[in-house]
Amino acid sequence: MSERPILDMCCGSRMFWVNKNDPRVVFADIRSESHELCDGRALHISPDIIADFRDLPFPDNSFHQVVFDPPHLLRVGEKSWMGKKYGALDRNTWRDDIRAGFREAFRVLRPHGTLIFKWNETQIPTSQILALTDQEATVRQRVGKGDKTHWILFLKEVDRA
Repeated sequence: MSERPILDMCCGSRMFWVNKNDPRVVFADIRSESHELCDGRALHISPDIIADFRDLPFPDNSFHQVVFDPPHLLRVGEKSWMGKKYGALDRNTWRDDIRAGFREAFRVLRPHGTLIFKWNETQIPTSQILALTDQEATVRQRVGKGDKTHWILFLKEVDRA
């Protein structure tokens, strides 16, 4: 088990974290990069560990809490600020990628642990994303402009991997 009880599988710039350097969290992302956005602000993606959410380098049952906030955009320019900030899904493999991400999240999550999943359905409806896991959500809250962002919680059952 990890010394830190929380994993953020694709932390990006840690936008929603209260403490962006919370010592309880392993911040992981496939990217490590810095950019200047169009309004002059700096964007830093600086994970503790470079990792692909589809194949995490942690043992089974490592974390009490896992946060999964994958890229949600299929159509975004490579040099656009949205692409830099949120990343992009592969148009050909996104279903398999998100399915693998859910599988990995539940694999590294301890029994009775909580998965916090965040999704913005600007381009892909949340119903299509939830169809990629057989796990049952416990809480779902829609927020943001037009209620497009969903915060969805799952509890890992004892007998599930």
